[in-house]
Amino acid sequence: MRDCLYKAAAEFDLKTTPDEILFNMGTNKIHLYQFLIARSRGQDVTIGDFEKNIDPQTEEKATRIFNRYSEMMIDHYRNEVHEVEGATDTFRWCHEHGIKVATDTGFHRDITEAIMDRLGWIRDGLVDLSVDVEHIPSYRGRPAPFMIYYAMTHLDVQSVHEVIKVGNTPADMLEGYNAGCRGVVGVLSGPRPVEAWGTYWHTHVIPSVKDLPALIESQFS
Repeated sequence: MRDCLYKAAAEFDLKTTPDEILFNMGTNKIHLYQFLIARSRGQDVTIGDFEKNIDPQTEEKATRIFNRYSEMMIDHYRNEVHEVEGATDTFRWCHEHGIKVATDTGFHRDITEAIMDRLGWIRDGLVDLSVDVEHIPSYRGRPAPFMIYYAMTHLDVQSVHEVIKVGNTPADMLEGYNAGCRGVVGVLSGPRPVEAWGTYWHTHVIPSVKDLPALIESQFS
């Protein structure tokens, strides 16, 4: 994912680095390119105010970069995507214990559907709801909390104090914090080091998603 984001940016001479892309993943990808364009033009914007200060003058170029990135990503995910180790077992455990499972993503609909078709999580009943930025008005993705609220509405979850947000990006941690979730859990097994997301507010850290059931039993029962 990072490489496709970076390659598309490089094709359009957008000055960024793979590390900067990696740090800011988990967000709406058009907005990510707008953010990077603004940064390259000297504007002082950070991940914390990612969705607050989007310069509309960057939209046209960002959309062209995004369209190229989407071509790369759809081809990749239709052929090469694999689930994180332990995800299926964790989802199955959640359902066995009456816990609803939703995914949310900074991807747009076409890429999200390619991923879900490949993994089969929706088809096999392992994931109850897959939310992407196109479900939200104005495509306001992470770190705004609206995808979490969308999932709550459609899964009939009445309180954020019943919600545990799990992720491995700064945007994940900020989304969970902004939503007021009972738990905001960082996962160490993702591509981003803990130094990237660990400085943002969270409640727990686990080595892998396969460790989530034990955490829920010990800390959230």
